[in-house]
Amino acid sequence: QVQLVESGGGLVQAGGSLRLSCTTSERTFSRETMGWFRQAPGKEREFVSAINPSGSSASYADSVKGRFTISRDNAKNTVNLQMNSLKPEETAVYYCAAAPRGSWYSANNYAYWGQGTPVTVSS
Repeated sequence: QVQLVESGGGLVQAGGSLRLSCTTSERTFSRETMGWFRQAPGKEREFVSAINPSGSSASYADSVKGRFTISRDNAKNTVNLQMNSLKPEETAVYYCAAAPRGSWYSANNYAYWGQGTPVTVSS
């Protein structure tokens, strides 16, 4: 069974930074687009960022552009999300996802998900 494992979440003050990581033992994921989503309590899961298999192209939600950076290391089967200048409203569970079929922006298109890592941004 495919497993995606997120790490790096935690508590941070507003304006601070966190680096999330997602790892998998599936070497074939180096050929898949990988994405990050987040879900706040009572809200729908929303797109944050995604990166193509080679790492040459990435996309970001407008709300995080200029503050978040996605990257990947295919040799280590790892995708990272560097989050800077965090805001309290970005408190959520952050999920790693893989292998979208269609648009990168829709959670419904992703075949594989991690269990999520919580991020809390205090004001």
